[in-house]
Amino acid sequence: FLQEVKIFRALILGELERGQSQFQALCFITRLHRNEIIPSESMAKLRQKNPRTVRQAEEVRGLEHLRMDVAVNFSKGAQLSSHIHNVCAEAKEAIYTREEDVKFWLEKGVDGSMFEVLPQTSDLPDLQRCKLCTDRWKPCICSYSLNIEWYPCMLKYCKTRDAGGKVSSYKCGIRSCQKGYTFDYYVPQKQLCLWDEET
Repeated sequence: FLQEVKIFRALILGELERGQSQFQALCFITRLHRNEIIPSESMAKLRQKNPRTVRQAEEVRGLEHLRMDVAVNFSKGAQLSSHIHNVCAEAKEAIYTREEDVKFWLEKGVDGSMFEVLPQTSDLPDLQRCKLCTDRWKPCICSYSLNIEWYPCMLKYCKTRDAGGKVSSYKCGIRSCQKGYTFDYYVPQKQLCLWDEET
């Protein structure tokens, strides 16, 4: 059954001279709200003119700042979404979500054993943001930002007038949006969040 799940995957290239592996993968999972993106059935019916054109978003939606305070167990994640297995395969140890989204999914009957609440500032008083942390091996709160330059966010409706002058509307296209996200999450050592000191 549909759990209303949205998955973001980030692949961050490692810096070999800083002792990092080839890349680091992160997965952020949040609840997908109705009307946040248009249904795939509607998209299938609308043919795109000039599919090779580089598109600019018509609407810029505000930055969303999300505190990812829960870890998701990769091997149990399939019951939340079958896509987690494919999309988050490289990020097995770095799949995050929010407590408020977990509550929503638990009410829908998802097994709670796949979630683990991460340490918070209230649990570890000296826990600080990674960008302020000087010790590479200390735990800290990492911050990762990403921007979705173009995605189909709404259907466009056009008006037509019949011979009798009656106006009616019909689906005639897709409205595109741009949106930015910043995710904050716990890491057991700053070494897993070296990009944060550069921002």
